[in-house]
Amino acid sequence: MSQITANNLQIEYEAFGPAEAPAILLIMGLGAQLSRWNIELCEALVDRGYRVIRFDNRDCGLSSKLDEAGVPNIGEALRSGVPIVAPYTLADMAADSVALLDVLAIERAHIVGASMGGAIAQIIAALYPQRSLSLTCIMSTSSNPALPPPTREASRALLAPLPTTRDKESLVEDALRRQLAVASPDFPSCPERLRQVLVEEHERGFHPRGVARQLAAFLGSGDRRALLRTINVPTLVLHGADDPLIPVACGRDVAAHIPGAQMRVIAGMAHDLPVALTEVFANAIAGIAQSRAR
Repeated sequence: MSQITANNLQIEYEAFGPAEAPAILLIMGLGAQLSRWNIELCEALVDRGYRVIRFDNRDCGLSSKLDEAGVPNIGEALRSGVPIVAPYTLADMAADSVALLDVLAIERAHIVGASMGGAIAQIIAALYPQRSLSLTCIMSTSSNPALPPPTREASRALLAPLPTTRDKESLVEDALRRQLAVASPDFPSCPERLRQVLVEEHERGFHPRGVARQLAAFLGSGDRRALLRTINVPTLVLHGADDPLIPVACGRDVAAHIPGAQMRVIAGMAHDLPVALTEVFANAIAGIAQSRAR
């Protein structure tokens, strides 16, 4: 792994595959570190002829923390209906991604985003068309306010306060409960592997204040439907049929507003990236990327 300065931030990233190969930029979601793009998927994309870059978003993992910006009171804003005041926006996070490409001397890339990362990827494809070869948007949304909300259980998993006891074991168990609340029913993760991933994330960069700022950016950045209509790169929307956090209707709305977008719904998938679906994801991402060359 390496760290570079991009958009006046320190961004931690990891690259796989030959530097001369077409690039795929993987953008992760809320509070999720680069390792949530599992190594099997990165290697599967390299095997298909790509250079793969995964990285920690700002306020996450080993990238810069913006603690001087304070912590937004999201709960109060949601209860009162007062607009959320976010210290930065998803457009700022999109600019981080493009700045990373600049530093790596990558002129254009296939943009892939999951969950909040899918929203960031949408913004890149819309605002930086000269840098985007294709778009794969996984388990994300247009933020159309008319779309269905998360289930009560998924919402609780996302917004529940941290445990009173803040030792490592308690926090890892809390993270495990939250993850299992949105996990794919037909493609369960190996319990030992999932726990180890969460332990490593905790040790590498536990930073709940950054998660709060990222969530404020996501909730405060608004409806993207008008922006989606301007996207003109080959686009694939992937969504789990059983997603409790961002229901499949949200993915369908994304596809409906991007001209020519393809939509694929995966039965038994919820709001995660199961290792069991590695070949499905890799084939789908490579397929839309290859369509650019046809």
